[in-house]
Amino acid sequence: MMQKVINVVALLSGLTSLAVISGGVYVYINIDKWKAEAKENLANAAVEAISGALPGLIDAAMPEIPELPTSTGNAIPLGEAGPGVRLP
Repeated sequence: MMQKVINVVALLSGLTSLAVISGGVYVYINIDKWKAEAKENLANAAVEAISGALPGLIDAAMPEIPELPTSTGNAIPLGEAGPGVRLP
């Protein structure tokens, strides 16, 4: 009876070791693919974030364009621009 228990424990130990080794091999084989996918996902997320924020940043940075007047005043006569200022 005790031999059966020992055999079951040995079998479970072997299966555990096999699972750990198999998992390590699986990760080792696929690590490059996962890194490439992670880089691509990160780049896509950065592009989406920048694309979403860029229009708002540009709109906020642009100054308000003043309206042009519909009419203007008279021309300044020569020599009468003000004290110390002489127009050609």
